[in-house]
Amino acid sequence: MAIGGSMSGQGSEPSARRRLADERTRDAARQRRQRLLVVVLGGVAAAAVVVVLVVVAVSRNGAGDEALDSYKGPLAPTAREQFGAVAMALPGVSAPVLELYEDFQCPACRELEKRFGGTIKQLAAEGKAKVVYRPFQLFQQDPLMSNSRRAANAAACVPVAGWIAYHDRLFAEQPAEGDTGFANEDLIDWGAAQGVADPAFAACVNGSQKIDLVEKASAQAGRAGVDATPYLALNGRKLDGDVLGSADELRNAVAKAAGARAPAPGGAGSGGTATGGDPAA
Repeated sequence: MAIGGSMSGQGSEPSARRRLADERTRDAARQRRQRLLVVVLGGVAAAAVVVVLVVVAVSRNGAGDEALDSYKGPLAPTAREQFGAVAMALPGVSAPVLELYEDFQCPACRELEKRFGGTIKQLAAEGKAKVVYRPFQLFQQDPLMSNSRRAANAAACVPVAGWIAYHDRLFAEQPAEGDTGFANEDLIDWGAAQGVADPAFAACVNGSQKIDLVEKASAQAGRAGVDATPYLALNGRKLDGDVLGSADELRNAVAKAAGARAPAPGGAGSGGTATGGDPAA
């Protein structure tokens, strides 16, 4: 009996390992699918809230590629903050704080930028909010992961004065899901198109000199409870899908939050804000 039991245990061990490996593979696949989902529309119908989960499938060559929400006026000044974040606000404006956690490879982030990017810029330009962009690497498997890392590194390399234009260009040039993109040569060329001629920028991109900052930004996003992108927080609280039903609803939410006490920068679990320069921690 003891011998038979031992042989049975040995025979089942590889099978158990295979089942465990299969289960982990399925879990990873589910997590990847969930990361591509974001609530971007909300509505009320038949006394029930209808939430639309959007995974962007827009032609890169059609009219659907054009921004639906544009702002052509002057931008509020920008400044670097901790973990590679970039704040955009008029002097003296510190609240309410609207934070955007985004991955440049995330299709839903690209869609959000098209739908609300102009409104968000205008809120900062009008002094109605301090906007904080928090790019990081969400994806964990190639080619999405490498695309994400290269783009986030380049965004951390570009001078802050031209950061918003570069941010918008990265989303405009986002590679299709499953394709390899954001090549260093392209990232450098897009910077040059925005007037970034400093050789230090090209060296930073080619040498992945800010990748440590990208990893710290990703860790900070995890501490803040970010579980999908895009993730918007207003005064430290995640915005639900109904707030993103329209630009007017977003504006109303910001107006209501204007009298609330501003949170520590970075939302829940933030590591705080650096005071100028190009912080590396």
